[in-house]
Amino acid sequence: MRPDTPAEHIAEAERLIRTATRYPEDQEPLLLQAAAHLELGDARERASTLYDQLLAGEPADPHLIKALQAANLWEYGHEAEARALIQGIRAAAPADPAPWEVIAEALEAHDELTLSEECFTEAVVLLIPDSTPLTQATTALLTGRHRVRRLLGLPHDDWDMVADTRHIGPIPLDELHDPKRIWALGSDDPAELRAEIARLRAELGDRRAALSRPFPVAVLHWPQRELAELVTSYPTLAAEYTSHESHLRDIETSLRALAASGTTNLGIVTASVPSYEAFAASEKTSPASPSLLVEYATTLAARGKATPWPPTPNSPCWCTSGKPYSECHGVA
Repeated sequence: MRPDTPAEHIAEAERLIRTATRYPEDQEPLLLQAAAHLELGDARERASTLYDQLLAGEPADPHLIKALQAANLWEYGHEAEARALIQGIRAAAPADPAPWEVIAEALEAHDELTLSEECFTEAVVLLIPDSTPLTQATTALLTGRHRVRRLLGLPHDDWDMVADTRHIGPIPLDELHDPKRIWALGSDDPAELRAEIARLRAELGDRRAALSRPFPVAVLHWPQRELAELVTSYPTLAAEYTSHESHLRDIETSLRALAASGTTNLGIVTASVPSYEAFAASEKTSPASPSLLVEYATTLAARGKATPWPPTPNSPCWCTSGKPYSECHGVA
């Protein structure tokens, strides 16, 4: 179950901090996720302390940590320090899309739309040279840039056209990013209200992805031998997995539904029974508990074990069949 209240977010942060102590090799992603939960639990000073702790060491991704720290600091009144961090990141010009997206969205959230558009554009020019295929992360930059330019009333350019083309949601980007759409909330027309609710739901998918950055929404994949061992050892889980074939279908169906709802940064984590049992022991919970499966998937993703989904059409399918994705689970 996803944490919902501030207290639940604090409790989840505490769990992740404990896990980071047990797995020091995975400390950075675990503490980053803990900091994100502390922010959502309105414990921003504690989140700032975690960011500082990570930066005091030798983090693998210092620019992302600085970006998250800047966004957090600005939210609780440290604007000058946040701006200095943002300026430093822009000067460093990191080759990773994530810090660019974080600082651009932080500027956008505080009505610094011109600076936000400049950040998005700098990132796009730097990270998407000619003939380079787009990834989910660089597509997110284009989408954010499109949104901010729409708010600024700027005309479409070539990158905006690419963003429109890549968008797969049910609501066109021009409608989704229309500054006037909020006016519809005051309408007395039920049809207009329903249309606005649909727009807001589509946008919520993007915001959920932002809130969970930089961790993917991950789905568990049990290889056939591992799944057979799992349901033999823990028969109560057989209701979750009626067969390996249906398990694979469910993975693809779930991920496609999430993508259609606007959720980005999706991934698959490969499970194993020994790993699952060790996780259950660390959580002092029975492996037979179905609710533990979601926590296990989340923790594997936080530890950097997720493989991005979807693969490119000609890449091997995630199910390990050896077939190209487009000829296996990627068949339309």
